Amino acid sequence: MGARIFRNFSLFSASLSFLILLGIFIVLFIYSKESIHEFGLGFLLDDNWEVGEDDEGGIFGGLVPIVGTLYATLIAMVVATPLALGIAIFLTEVAPGFLIKPVSIAIELLAAIPSIIYGMWGLFYFAPIIQNIFGGSGMGLLTAGLVLAIMIIPFMSAISKDAMNTTPDVLKESAYAMGATKFEVIKDIVMPYAKAGIIGSIILALGRALGETMAVAFLIGSVMQIPSKITDPTTSIPVLLANNFSEAQDLELSSMFYLALILFVVSFMIISVAKFYFLGRKK
Repeated sequence: MGARIFRNFSLFSASLSFLILLGIFIVLFIYSKESIHEFGLGFLLDDNWEVGEDDEGGIFGGLVPIVGTLYATLIAMVVATPLALGIAIFLTEVAPGFLIKPVSIAIELLAAIPSIIYGMWGLFYFAPIIQNIFGGSGMGLLTAGLVLAIMIIPFMSAISKDAMNTTPDVLKESAYAMGATKFEVIKDIVMPYAKAGIIGSIILALGRALGETMAVAFLIGSVMQIPSKITDPTTSIPVLLANNFSEAQDLELSSMFYLALILFVVSFMIISVAKFYFLGRKK
């Protein structure tokens, strides 16, 4: 009897996760149907976002927030990936024993800081630096990307560190016995062995960066224009939704659900790739 209850409860718990995921997709799709019918796939290539007056529905396109999301995420990944891997390598292969625990705790504390605090810190610290170097207001893609990179470094470095720690000591000791240097051991033994975990950490960090809202809302500028240079202000999908969702109506509201659906599908695909990669690696 107890085993049957446990099995049914486990089945219910697993099914609930799938049903929640399916429910979110259905709700987003239903509320975005008007925009999908009105604009179709052309929504992805249109950079207009004009609210109509009176009975006019307006013209809405998702290109600007989509481009802003991708650019900010790209900047964050380019900055964060080498730094996170450097931290992971330092903690697993280079750092003396008395430094490993304090540095690991500091990295974990970075992950625990709320995103809105990162946004406020970036607004008063990074924005003036960017303003002094490049001019303008200091708010834009570069500032948002740099702060976003700092936010995802803890996740990427922690997963990569755990993956590198799984490298058997016998492999490293054999390489040292054959005359390999520490750099060669890291490059030819540790990194290839931990490749699955490292790639997984990058993909998961990418998914985290795509959906970040509050910190980016403070720093990206919230301007509906495609940036011509890296320091220009623009907007992203999460920022546009956070700023305008409460006041949107009719077709504009449906267009925001369309953007949310696009972000949901992209994020789901990224996480799925990471998950199936790990499953394939285990097999």
